[in-house]
Amino acid sequence: MISLIILIIVFVFIAVREITTVRLKIFEITLSKLKIWEIMLLGSIGVIITQQISIKDAIYSINLEVILFLFCMFVIGVALEESGYLEYISFHLFKKARNKNDILLILIFVMGLLSALLMNDTIAIIGTPIVIHLARNGLNIKPLLLALAFSVTIGSLTSPIGNPQNFLIATQLENPFINFFKYLLVPTLINLFISYLIIKYFFKKDFIGTIDTKKLEESIRDYKLAHIAKLSIILLIVLIIFKVILGIVKPSLNLPLISIIIVSTIPVLFFSERRFEIVKKVDWHTLIFFVSMFILMQSVWNTGIFQSLIKESNINIYSIPSIFIISVILSQFISNVPLVILYLPLIADIGSIKEIISLAAGSTIAGNLLILGAASNVIIIHNAEKRSGIGIGFFEFAKIGIPLTIVNVLIYFIFLKLF
Repeated sequence: MISLIILIIVFVFIAVREITTVRLKIFEITLSKLKIWEIMLLGSIGVIITQQISIKDAIYSINLEVILFLFCMFVIGVALEESGYLEYISFHLFKKARNKNDILLILIFVMGLLSALLMNDTIAIIGTPIVIHLARNGLNIKPLLLALAFSVTIGSLTSPIGNPQNFLIATQLENPFINFFKYLLVPTLINLFISYLIIKYFFKKDFIGTIDTKKLEESIRDYKLAHIAKLSIILLIVLIIFKVILGIVKPSLNLPLISIIIVSTIPVLFFSERRFEIVKKVDWHTLIFFVSMFILMQSVWNTGIFQSLIKESNINIYSIPSIFIISVILSQFISNVPLVILYLPLIADIGSIKEIISLAAGSTIAGNLLILGAASNVIIIHNAEKRSGIGIGFFEFAKIGIPLTIVNVLIYFIFLKLF
């Protein structure tokens, strides 16, 4: 029971931190100054100190594959940003835009599709400076930040390496890339376009008129690092294609996802002279957040409360509608990765691909509902506040996120039920 209380306190603190400033007089600290990873770390320390989980079980609860996956993706992301290669590519995409409306459309689809390849948290980190750069050249930053947040969430769904929860779910599928593409590619493209329409509706006046795209031009800052980062991306794409083909031709031969990620990181870690600088700039706070979250959620799982609530309710947790409802709602309280950690073992044994894919869709798209629904939202907003002094408020996000999520869920549900 103590584990559940600590979990509730952690997520209440995270929610309160986003919407107001509260001074904790006991500790003489301001809650708004605590970072989310610090709150989660304190929660994990709390369950260990109160002996809700042993140190041995805490260590075993950490999914090292997920942590290694995140680390490798962050390494590639840092190399892309530090070299200037990502901004260089972005300019060549945005330079074809005829007006502000085109900028929004390109931003949503480019960042959305990139998140499927480089993971949503990575694109959240390297996409925020691009959005700020766009805003400095005559665009309102708030709709652009929302567009980035929504697009990386939606776009990440099409790939088993698009986000951490997809990576966890992919371990239950024989041909994860094929299954994710088959069931989620078309509805994801539709939902990306819907996010464009909804943002345009709420910010009509901000996307009227033209923009001088020449002002957006950025040159590569480090050509050597850019070539190495480019090599990592090529390796990643080639290995993914090889895995997909292997899954079709020889399903018995399996190329683990984690091996693809590790091999793709080798050029940056072994051939770049800036390898130590890059590793230093990896988002270690996010990695601490995930390690702490694994420990806290294992402690809650060990109480059996979650399992008891499911058994005592009359909800058919294996039906697609229930999976969507449960995953979208609970992800707001315990976040999407812990939700998948708790839910996946319950439905993994039924052997249906559609139900497992539904969990991926529901837990991921839940990130569009509220700020706390996805770590990528927090990354974008915090980076924007740090770099520009402007962010998105809790209710500003919810005003657009709630209707968007409802439409998103309906589209994924229809496709998974009918196809």
